[in-house]
Amino acid sequence: MTTKEFIAAALKEDIGSGDHSTLAAIPKDAKGKAVLKVKENGILAGVDLAQEIFRFLEPDTSFSIYKHDGDVVAHGDVAFEVAADVHTILQAERLTLNCMQRMSGIATLTRKYVDKIKDYKTKILDTRKTTPLFRTFEKQAVLIGGGQNHRIGLYDMVMLKDNHIDFCGGIEKAIERTNEYLKANELDLKIEVETRSLDDVRRILAVGGVHRIMLDNYNPELLKQAVELIAGKYETEASGGINLNNIVDYAKTGVDYISVGAIIHHAVSMDLSLKAQIL
Repeated sequence: MTTKEFIAAALKEDIGSGDHSTLAAIPKDAKGKAVLKVKENGILAGVDLAQEIFRFLEPDTSFSIYKHDGDVVAHGDVAFEVAADVHTILQAERLTLNCMQRMSGIATLTRKYVDKIKDYKTKILDTRKTTPLFRTFEKQAVLIGGGQNHRIGLYDMVMLKDNHIDFCGGIEKAIERTNEYLKANELDLKIEVETRSLDDVRRILAVGGVHRIMLDNYNPELLKQAVELIAGKYETEASGGINLNNIVDYAKTGVDYISVGAIIHHAVSMDLSLKAQIL
């Protein structure tokens, strides 16, 4: 789904047969201004999307940006000012706020994780634990917060998880079949395999043919052993049970990546408001 398709669908859902509050109370030719006010500290995200929302409704909208995506903001800051038809401002208001509040919350939480392990080589990854049809923007927010994106969906990377392995009949068979499938279909996709034990790691090292090994629900001590066993032959990724309180212990192991679904699904929306600017 493109950004324009998302905006069109979201506005259709919200406006439906008509914004009757605005149609009833505001003359169609009324002009106005509004400002986006920040009401709590954090990392701002979604400004570029907000501009696209307003210009989707009214291409000639005047949009003055004072705070950009990725900026550290504080209570009282003004992120942007918009001048347009009052109907445009009122119809774009809720969609803009819903998107920006969500994205800013994700960017803010991601930055907390990134800052926590800034002294280590380990990078923070997101996951597919996202909101349906809003994934693109949630993953943009992760990037804005300083994290990195894992695969976008099921189509751009192969991840053989526990269920794939169990249904297939074992790690070796799953890897072998995957490589055969990719070759037969002329697909250039990286392969990641989830492991649940050091024995799983040894089996992957023996068969080869992968790009990254996921070490799922390992404690830091076991993770360190696994990273040393892999010895840089493949990328390593830790996941499961990792939070702000223990992430440093995991980063100390030398693992390449830590995937944290919580940076999206546990993020709390930032408090923002779009207020009319009375002239």
